[in-house]
Amino acid sequence: FSIIRKVGSIDVPVLILGESGTGKELVARAIHQNSLRKDGPFIPINCGAIPENLLEAELFGHEKGSFTGAQSRVQGKVEFAQGGTLFLDEIGDMPLLLQVKLLRFLQEKVIQRVGGREDIEVDARIVAATNIDIEEATKTGKFREDLYYRIGVVTAHLPPLKERGDDITLLANLFMRRFSQEYKQRVRCFSVASLRAMNAHDWPGNIRELENRVKRAVVMAETQSIEPADL
Repeated sequence: FSIIRKVGSIDVPVLILGESGTGKELVARAIHQNSLRKDGPFIPINCGAIPENLLEAELFGHEKGSFTGAQSRVQGKVEFAQGGTLFLDEIGDMPLLLQVKLLRFLQEKVIQRVGGREDIEVDARIVAATNIDIEEATKTGKFREDLYYRIGVVTAHLPPLKERGDDITLLANLFMRRFSQEYKQRVRCFSVASLRAMNAHDWPGNIRELENRVKRAVVMAETQSIEPADL
C-alpha cells in the first residue's frame, strides 16, 4: 500500500513480483487508479498467453498486408494505452526480440507497427509483472538486463498467501460474503474448524485458490456455517 501511494503520482515504471495468484493485476490497477493517468485507459496484456508469432502485432499493431490475414491496419495494445497505463503481465515470458522493441519504446516513447516504417509517438506508463525469478533470468540471458533496469525503477514484492497471516481469514470472509450474495445462498460464517484448516493450508495457488475453494464451499455448504469438508 505504501508503494502504491508513493508511485501513484510519480510517472515511473513499476515491476510487480510475486507467485501466480497473489493479486499482481489488482496492484497494477490500484497504481493506475492512484495515478495522474486514472482518467486514461488501463490496458492489460498477458505476454505468456499469446503465441510468440502473434505477440508483436498484439503489442505494436500491424499495417495492412504486413502478413497473411492482415486485411487492414490494426492498432496494438501500446497505442490503445495512450494517456494511460499499459500492464504487461508475465513479462518474464516475453521473447528476447520483443524485449529489444519494448526497450526502444521505453527509451524513446515511439513504436513502429509490424510492416510499418512510421515512428508513432505514444505516451503510456508501463507497469509490468512476473512470477519468475527475474534476476536469475537476467543472469542466464533469458531476460535483458537493460530492460530489467528500465521496467524495475520501483519494484513491489507480493508475498505468497501462506505468509500473509490474518489476510487468509480476511479474504475468505470477503469471498464468502460476495459469493453468498451472488449465488443467493444462506451461508453466513466459517466454523472454527474450517478457519483452522484454512490457516494450516499452504495455498500453492495463493489467493486464486482461496477464492475458488470458498466459492465451492458456498455452493456445497448444507448449513449457514462452512465446514472443512465444504472447502
